[in-house]
Amino acid sequence: VERLTDPGDLFVYASRKKDEATETPRLPAMDALDRLNADYQTQDLTTGPHPMAYIREQLSDVWRAKDLAKVTTGQRITIGGMVICRQRPGTAKGHVFVSLEDETGIANAFVPGQVFERERLVITQESILLITGVMQRVRGAHSVKTESVEPLAFGSLASPSHDFH
Repeated sequence: VERLTDPGDLFVYASRKKDEATETPRLPAMDALDRLNADYQTQDLTTGPHPMAYIREQLSDVWRAKDLAKVTTGQRITIGGMVICRQRPGTAKGHVFVSLEDETGIANAFVPGQVFERERLVITQESILLITGVMQRVRGAHSVKTESVEPLAFGSLASPSHDFH
């Protein structure tokens, strides 16, 4: 305990304690990936770059959604992105449709029932996927007929999707 002997010391002591109490704590600066994860943890979205933009350079063999029009029918490719929708219509005989969003748009995948059963947990539980398959075009629409699916790990990032409605 500090002993005050001069009445003027009381003012100095009180001012010093006030300054200590109002000092702003210093936190380490967040990097871009920290901000991205914080955005998704608090808002389920970000106003910054799309998550795929951060890792695109590492995915040289993964096609961007906007470039899929250049792919020829029957060509084997890999697409990747955040799952924004999973659909399993009753009329689809066990087949599933998955929409992936990347930094350029949306890519669609058709998942045959057999592949879905084999990869069920990955397809239904992971937020970001890599899907490899064959490009198909039906009545002007293009999608990837899925052969294999794998999760694309991206820290603790998780995004909501619209599933099976």
